[in-house]
Amino acid sequence: MYVGKNCCVAHRGWSSKAPENTLAAIQLAMSEPYISWIEFDVQLSKDGIPVIIHDYTLERTTNGQGFVREKTYAELSQLDAGSWFSPAYAGEQIPTLEDVLDLAGGRLRMNIELKTQGNMSSGLEEAVIDHIYRYTLQHDVVLTSFEPKVVQRLKRLAPELRTGLITEMPSQDYVAVCRSLGADFLSLYYPMFTKQNAAALVQQRIGIMAWTCNHTKDIIQVADLHPELMICTNYPDRWNMAIGEGKEG
Repeated sequence: MYVGKNCCVAHRGWSSKAPENTLAAIQLAMSEPYISWIEFDVQLSKDGIPVIIHDYTLERTTNGQGFVREKTYAELSQLDAGSWFSPAYAGEQIPTLEDVLDLAGGRLRMNIELKTQGNMSSGLEEAVIDHIYRYTLQHDVVLTSFEPKVVQRLKRLAPELRTGLITEMPSQDYVAVCRSLGADFLSLYYPMFTKQNAAALVQQRIGIMAWTCNHTKDIIQVADLHPELMICTNYPDRWNMAIGEGKEG
């Protein structure tokens, strides 16, 4: 596993080469030693099963219709989550969190984004935490969300787990924002990072990740801000050519 500067995080798996948030995309991420992290999205089915899918609705990435939370896992498991990307991935399923942990647990570290708004997914935090402990992956994950209340709840439920806020909002003091939530990780839209705020966060032992950085020139510029700034990208191969072992020269 790569442990050098600016760790490469495969966004929704290797989502430029395989359909996002599928086992196929995660398997591709596992195939390259320079990819040390994956990021993926989890929400609950109608019957409380944590499933891996980004959108709250099914239309964009499956042949289904309607809200994820209104379908049982049995219904979701019948959907095709690959054909929209390429005929080569026809029949790819929506995986469960258990599927992903079975496949990648202990092999890749994981940034797990909890997809919810307000009270739409009661029990999501508990379900994810339960899975993490059952697979003894406490030291290999960070649990993140756009929802500040979810970040706070995660920390209350499992204070020893790393929790993080995802945001693209500007702030003069991201350290204070994280401290107010009990967060020890910040996932920030990449143009918002500066040398100053990256250094301040690292000094306070707050992990940092820039999303979603897909162009080579941006990857190089972001990497130059701080060596501990993780880079989340749909194109891990571009990361490798820009700053990894495959870089020119």
